[in-house]
Amino acid sequence: MSARTTLKKDIPSSLTWIKNARIFTQDDQRRFLKGHVRIVDGRIDRITSSEPTQIKKGTEVIDARDQYLFPGFIQTHVHLCQTLFRNQADDLELLDWLSKRIWLLEAAHTPDTLHTSALLGIHELLTSGTTTVLDMGTVRHTEAILEAVLATGIRASVGKCLMDHPEYTPPGLREKTDAALREALDLHSRWDGCNEGQLSISLAPRFAISCTENLLREVAKISAERNILVHTHASENRKEIELVRKITGRENIQYFKDLGLTSERLVLAHGVWLSKKERKILAQSGTHITHCPSSNLKLASGIAPIPELLAMGVNVCLGADGAPCNNSLNQLEEMRLAALIHKPGHGPRTLRAQEALDLGTRNGARAMGMSDQIGSIEVGKKADLVLFDLNRPENLVIEDRGAGRLPSPEAVASSLVYSTQPRHLQWTLVEGEQVQSKGELKAISTSKLVEQARKAQASLRKRVDLPRLV
Repeated sequence: MSARTTLKKDIPSSLTWIKNARIFTQDDQRRFLKGHVRIVDGRIDRITSSEPTQIKKGTEVIDARDQYLFPGFIQTHVHLCQTLFRNQADDLELLDWLSKRIWLLEAAHTPDTLHTSALLGIHELLTSGTTTVLDMGTVRHTEAILEAVLATGIRASVGKCLMDHPEYTPPGLREKTDAALREALDLHSRWDGCNEGQLSISLAPRFAISCTENLLREVAKISAERNILVHTHASENRKEIELVRKITGRENIQYFKDLGLTSERLVLAHGVWLSKKERKILAQSGTHITHCPSSNLKLASGIAPIPELLAMGVNVCLGADGAPCNNSLNQLEEMRLAALIHKPGHGPRTLRAQEALDLGTRNGARAMGMSDQIGSIEVGKKADLVLFDLNRPENLVIEDRGAGRLPSPEAVASSLVYSTQPRHLQWTLVEGEQVQSKGELKAISTSKLVEQARKAQASLRKRVDLPRLV
């Protein structure tokens, strides 16, 4: 089977009714209603308050009574290749974290260990409500990640990591410029759009330090000519910024602008240390920023100026980053932390629960160029949906608007962002297909995955000698 084969083409038209749900649409009006959702061939075909009376034979019916239906979460910065490194790279700042742990471990990956790492990350994502990710792979074996994406059903844009700088990259991950770009384009031609758009291919230069100016110029040119998303890091750490200035004579965002990179096709992870001039460039160019609050705290990078960026009109979305710098891939935690950490400096009404939910859904869809497809529950959009139980003692939504009426939307958003945990997730749908239910993936059992992960970790450690940290 070729990579571009549409895996679902031989499946007859599918029909699903989700009945009796409390639907938090995340549409432009942020409508919240009781009703029923009909899904036809993976897309939302109808949202109605009327009970469906005539249901065709063979239709799947899901009773969501008293449960809360949300659009699937969207993370615009993850590293599935790093999931196996969880708990092995603690208490380091960015450049040491990369050079003394992450780059050594990434260079040791085989196709098998990389595939397992991706499966492990996807399991956590799907079982905590994330249905779409923008992923940065490592330098080699990208197909192993793509195969894991297709096998599990998560929606993903994946980019082969590009690293070609002769001085500032480790030998184990360094590539020649032409060879790196050639492979990236080959992956795009063979895999982009696979499985009815479940998988797409982006361009992923790691960051300004690890890439030559020639490579970044070519990435900008290719992105513009072919309308390909570019995913990279910028302005995460003060030492990183100092090194970028030393190499280029400019700050990150100015450098990217001069190379033609800043645009609505560029998604930048972190953006912690941005000058006023850089913030203005982001706002004027439509460049997106992925806020990674947990990672930024754990690596002691700092707190990004998210309220200021939002006030300027910059599109800000969310990502957990990688498992070894978080150490979780849970979007609920990222929304909660994003809503909390800016309040001490800007006041208690800064980044309210609804705004944090927007960062984790609608804004992520916009960054990925998919606002017309995902990010909200609307007729015509893909049925990427998650069902949460907000009726538990620890996250109970108080219904104070009269008997039989829905609670306030503000209370629901508050429950989801501040109180809800992955254990409250009932199931996950991607394009109408139930890919996860009650903590179990359809594609692979948890027990089998854990056994596979232990073997992969042992295999990795045999091939890499990690320096002792003082």
